[in-house]
Amino acid sequence: MSGRPSASRRTVLRGAALTPVAGLGLAACGPGGGSASAPATPTAPVDLGAENEIPKGGARLYRDHNVVVSRDANGALKAFSTICTHAGCPINKLQGTTLICPCHGSEFDATTGKVVQSPATQPLSELPVRAQGGKVVAGPGA
Repeated sequence: MSGRPSASRRTVLRGAALTPVAGLGLAACGPGGGSASAPATPTAPVDLGAENEIPKGGARLYRDHNVVVSRDANGALKAFSTICTHAGCPINKLQGTTLICPCHGSEFDATTGKVVQSPATQPLSELPVRAQGGKVVAGPGA
C-alpha cells in the first residue's frame, strides 16, 4: 500500500456525477447565448429597418439584436429586450404578439413585455424606440 490515501467511493461517485455538467454548454441559455456576435440587448441606437414592417396591432422580432418591437392600434411603437428574464435565454419565436422562450417555455406579451406563462416571473425590459425617416431605431439614445 502506498502512502497516499485512496479516494472513497463517495468522492469518486460525486466527481463522476459533477463532471458531465461542466460540458453541457449551458452558456447557450445565458445572456446572449446562441449568438456570440450580438450583445444581450442594444448598447447604442440600432437601426432595425423599415417602420412599415411592423403592422398596427402586431409585432416584429429582430433576433439579431434581441429586440421585439410592437405597434398599438394608434401607431405608437414599444420595444423590449428579448432576453428571457427567467434564465437569460434569447427568445427566438414570436407567434402573433406572444414571445416564446426556447429554453423553458416562458411566454411574454410583445406589446407589454408582461409574462403570460411561467416559469419567468419578471417582465421583459423595455427599450427606448422611435421612428426616424421611415426606419425604426431602438436602444439607448433612441
